[in-house]
Amino acid sequence: MQPGGEDAVFKALADRTRRLLLDRLRERDGQTLGELCAGTGMARQSATQHLDVLVSAGLVTAVRRGRERLHFLNPVPIAEIERRWIAAFDRPRLQALSAIRTAAEEHAMSERVPTYVYVTYVRASAAQVWRALTDADLTARFWGHANVSDWQPGSRWEHRRTDGSGIADAGGRVLETDPPRRLVMTFGEADGVEPPGGDSVVTFLVEEHGGIVRLTVTHENLAGETELGQVSQGWPAVCANLKSLLETGEVLPEAPWEMAPTPA
Repeated sequence: MQPGGEDAVFKALADRTRRLLLDRLRERDGQTLGELCAGTGMARQSATQHLDVLVSAGLVTAVRRGRERLHFLNPVPIAEIERRWIAAFDRPRLQALSAIRTAAEEHAMSERVPTYVYVTYVRASAAQVWRALTDADLTARFWGHANVSDWQPGSRWEHRRTDGSGIADAGGRVLETDPPRRLVMTFGEADGVEPPGGDSVVTFLVEEHGGIVRLTVTHENLAGETELGQVSQGWPAVCANLKSLLETGEVLPEAPWEMAPTPA
């Protein structure tokens, strides 16, 4: 659960206006403040205050793009509440209903290029998180692949298997580095052939606050809803293993990518 815990999440969800903002982001993620206010009659100042509550509760993530502030849903707190308060009581029926709803929503989705944002909190320093993201040996431990590069802008990077074959299953180009705060890279096929819509782009944002790091992973220019579904399961698994390694010195007992596909 994010800082603030369940109390902050329940308090945020108790307000009708905040639920409306969440519904609007569920319909279309990554909206600006102006887009969220459009057609609602809501003043920008009021919307900003509500969004600040949602961000504090971990239900919304705000990402800067130039002068704009884009807002994305973060499903983790609600998923944790669902797991504790709902799933244990009626899991089979709820899973069936969820599958039906998901299929209907995917059928109704537009042709927009999706973006995925994931936020987690790690009890570590920014330097430790940066090293975990860029050190080949550490990525081999928590990701199942070794990420190999000199991590300089313009350099290639490879996502190599750890079975000794040296085969790279994915890779891309390093676009931006600002140690230990920000790493931006393309994420595509290992052969470097750019797909028709262009490579997707992954941004790691590392923000340290008093011994705790807020790690935001943004994956942009995804090739449709199928890839969005894959990375929305993959990134939480990768980040959970990174968090476990840095906080306990050990990866999770069961590899997360055996339970959900990784963005690889």
